[in-house]
Amino acid sequence: MSPPGRKAPAGAGGIRRWLSTVVVSVVALVLTLVVISLSVGSSLTGASLHEYLFVRPSDSSKLTDGNMNGTAVGVLLQEEVLQGGKEVPVEHGVQSGGVNSSETGEIDTKVQDPAVTDDTASVPDEGNLPVSSDSSDNLQKTNEGSCDLYHGHWVFDSSGPLYTNNSCPIITQMQNCQGNGRPDKDYENYRWKPEQCILPRFDGPKFLELMRGKTIAFVGIFVIHVEAPVNRGSRRMSKWIFRSTSTIIVRIWSSWLVHRSTEAVGFAPKGIDKVFLDIPDETFMEFIPRFDVLVLSSGHWFAKRSAYILNGNVVGGQLWWPRKAGNMQINNVDAFGISVETCLTALATNPNFTGIAIVRTYSPDHYEGGAWNTGGSCTGKTKPLDVVVRNGFTDTMYGKQVSGFTKAVQNSGKHGSRLKLMDITEPFALRPDGHPGPYRSTDPNKKTQRGPDGRPPPQDCLHWCMPGPVDTWNEMLLETIRREFEGVRS
Repeated sequence: MSPPGRKAPAGAGGIRRWLSTVVVSVVALVLTLVVISLSVGSSLTGASLHEYLFVRPSDSSKLTDGNMNGTAVGVLLQEEVLQGGKEVPVEHGVQSGGVNSSETGEIDTKVQDPAVTDDTASVPDEGNLPVSSDSSDNLQKTNEGSCDLYHGHWVFDSSGPLYTNNSCPIITQMQNCQGNGRPDKDYENYRWKPEQCILPRFDGPKFLELMRGKTIAFVGIFVIHVEAPVNRGSRRMSKWIFRSTSTIIVRIWSSWLVHRSTEAVGFAPKGIDKVFLDIPDETFMEFIPRFDVLVLSSGHWFAKRSAYILNGNVVGGQLWWPRKAGNMQINNVDAFGISVETCLTALATNPNFTGIAIVRTYSPDHYEGGAWNTGGSCTGKTKPLDVVVRNGFTDTMYGKQVSGFTKAVQNSGKHGSRLKLMDITEPFALRPDGHPGPYRSTDPNKKTQRGPDGRPPPQDCLHWCMPGPVDTWNEMLLETIRREFEGVRS
């Protein structure tokens, strides 16, 4: 079926060119569709950030029912944040000091305002535009292996994205910024340019060919697909088979990447999530011998109300800690680092895992002047920044994640090469323009300024508009896989 308003060219050669264009476009657009989070549980009361900003879990079936049209495969790497009850947003979790006693006798933490970001942003040099993925010069530069994909700058690309919000019927409402009335579009046209090479555009057919006969699994995140694949999933694991190349895509939800239970442990009562920091999550560990590529992301769920268990003992918590228990040994930031080390060490040293595990680093937010529920905003951001404006909590979480990754590599000895870091944090810290902000719905009465009561409507400065910067994650993933499978030095 031809795209709206376009006829397929006559002749066999024309048809082949048309099909190739359709494949690339369809694959690129679905690669970055939204991840749908799981519910935080009925034990938490009150309106949640998830309910206000994000797609409800019950809507996820609309995105993964295997009935989409297209001729290629799409995968996405986005991780959603989900907050319930009185929980704070992920970017302002428990740190040292500053605690308050709640009415239940537990210690809670107030939301801290993020550092204010400079409103200024410069336009990248348009003379440094990326070239298409079929350029021989492009491939030569990338194959040299001297390219650090994660240090560079954003450049304006007048060719625009490979899809639009109109051509993709399965973009969720909250990320359809153009459909929700956002007046500017330049944020769709910037592409990431590493300092020493060029990051190729996403190539759908190349992805399928690279993954021919292989399985790629996404853990801690969700996956979206096209090509009307055969769904062979179960309640524990979603799985889609793409007949053209016998490629399998798997989705396994894992909130913390380590074992989780709601049963009572020590003085931590039943019902609260218990996060066992030294036990990898069995929901995906038993399947890892089947995976050729494993993509993991975590971190934002460490803002959720939970208790931390280490060596069988309750050692800390997030938004929960009894006064009588004394001082916590481990807060949510330290817990994150330990969980990363636990999971990755278990993966790399498992004798039955012969693939590679790619860790996507912490995704930054850009709230200014407050948190999501205290007036934080990203309104008016229309271009990338030249220099990263530091966010203390993001930097801390990123540091713990990288430290946990490094320790896992050291723990794994000769198997440490199975672990790869997809370091998206700094490149995306430069993109305050890429978030939905107030354009997360079609509400005709949306405001971007504070109301008479001094309280502005909540904005979404954590997730990403589609099309937008998030499409770059897929280009980075494809290049990482290509380097590994083709033996290119990184």
